[in-house]
Amino acid sequence: MKKIGVLHGKERSFPEAFVARVNSKNIDGIIAEPVSINKAMQGVSSGYAVIIDRISQDVPFYRTWLKNAAVTGTAVINNPFWWSADDKYFNNCLMTQVGVPVPKTAIIPSRDLPDDTSNESFSNLAYPMDWESIFNYVGFPAYMKPFAGGGWKHVYRLDSADDFFRKHSETGQLVMLLQEEIVFEEYYRCYCIGGKYVRIMPYEPRNPHHLRYVADFAPTPEKLQEMTDIVLKINRYLGYDFNTVELAVRNGVPYAIDFCNPAPDAERTSVGEENFEWVVETSANYAIEKALAQVDGVDNLTWGDYVKRSSAKAPLQ
Repeated sequence: MKKIGVLHGKERSFPEAFVARVNSKNIDGIIAEPVSINKAMQGVSSGYAVIIDRISQDVPFYRTWLKNAAVTGTAVINNPFWWSADDKYFNNCLMTQVGVPVPKTAIIPSRDLPDDTSNESFSNLAYPMDWESIFNYVGFPAYMKPFAGGGWKHVYRLDSADDFFRKHSETGQLVMLLQEEIVFEEYYRCYCIGGKYVRIMPYEPRNPHHLRYVADFAPTPEKLQEMTDIVLKINRYLGYDFNTVELAVRNGVPYAIDFCNPAPDAERTSVGEENFEWVVETSANYAIEKALAQVDGVDNLTWGDYVKRSSAKAPLQ
């Protein structure tokens, strides 16, 4: 019997529906359940062929437990080694090299010194920074947000250099991105599962949270294909099995705004019934596909083109 587990926190609607959907398919030799952990010893199998991870970004114990599960043959969705190494700034840097439009972005050192460091720890960092060049590059208005994180936490819209310095003083030890504002005509949030299944969802981030999937626009067939190709390209290079990509369309060009969401919102009450049904059905089918292909004693993780091409010393594209 091959077990498919879902590792989650307080989230309920997606994990419960996912488990029920997998089991409703009655695939011989496949069963799904919430992950149960009662011990953790090095080199010991988790007992799961596949685990969908929805919470380890917030729980370090889970993250390292998943790495052991991966080493012992579990297909973890998403790859915990890559997810640990990845961040939003790297994502943008990579996209500049593979031809995906992204906003102009700079990374900003934390306002406060990290714990256990002193001014001498930053002897290679110029003081003051060349703020004029940074601001001229990004422009104002701009957005400032953590280089790693999500959920619209600690996100600031800035109108000027003075505004930047005032808001940056509130960010403590957070390392922030300063990013060009894309004034968009349309905005889309796009599920990508298995690096091949895509759902393009009109999305209005300026609406209250419960109304963000209510929008009065839709893509043309040509724009839908263009955005699908962008979403597939991003996830092919990053290697995520389950991700969302946010695309802001300005002057007809889809800009990838946020595409490091490996535990994306799949709550029925926020994404809506049709999107919820799609993500439950598609993720269930993909998890079954991964379980049937899983082989004990080998690496069953997904690795993106960036890692594979870099390790082969091949051009990125």
